[in-house]
Amino acid sequence: MVDCIFGNIHSVESCGTVDGPGIRFVVFTQGCPLRCQYCHNPDTWDFKDNQKFSADEIIKQYEGVKEFCAGGITVTGGEPLCQMDFVTDLFKKAQERNIHTALDTSGLLFNKNDTGKIDELLKYTSLVLLDIKHIDEEEHKKLTGHSNKNILEFAKYLSDINKPMWVRHVVVPGITYKEEYLKRLGQFLAPLRNIKALDVLPYHDMAIPKYENLGIDYPLKGIPPLSHDEALKARNIIISAIKEERNK
Repeated sequence: MVDCIFGNIHSVESCGTVDGPGIRFVVFTQGCPLRCQYCHNPDTWDFKDNQKFSADEIIKQYEGVKEFCAGGITVTGGEPLCQMDFVTDLFKKAQERNIHTALDTSGLLFNKNDTGKIDELLKYTSLVLLDIKHIDEEEHKKLTGHSNKNILEFAKYLSDINKPMWVRHVVVPGITYKEEYLKRLGQFLAPLRNIKALDVLPYHDMAIPKYENLGIDYPLKGIPPLSHDEALKARNIIISAIKEERNK
């Protein structure tokens, strides 16, 4: 008899519209090693025990709202790869029911020398939403507290195995909203052939009240939100760099 695997879950949300294709059922895992300065879910950082759910319980919740969440199930965080066994169990059971599965991850925990567990998870993952926080390693460390090496290796690995991927990139004034970094990101993405979408997301500061309620200093206080037009400009710079690199 196989022991039931429980996930440490922060919350679930139905009718998510920005977490993969279609309207989706979104599972937020509890716990994340990154400390992104613009994070809008600081309440998911701590690895403390929260709500415990089995994959079957999550599927049951999804089945109750599937008419409104026909896009499928997305697991986000926190960092889902911190609970790889649970997410694998959930996605396997979801795909047995022909439910589309999306993994929203930073890829931080990827280890190219030991891919056994991630390979098992990716067998049942329809789409990876990969958050590339910063293309420059030193700037990435300042922004998140960690190197971006594993993240970029994960992006290459997903391309190598032809796993469909959406790339997500938050554009922050004075941090990632610089032409040099946007061009470098495009140059990095150019050889990857599994990219199905590029989401360039404008920085916002709507999480400030959440930080205040948690008694946490907001690192980017004073930095103005990025406009939609500026985010579109940033996306165009990335896409132009991709095209230029591919045409060399």
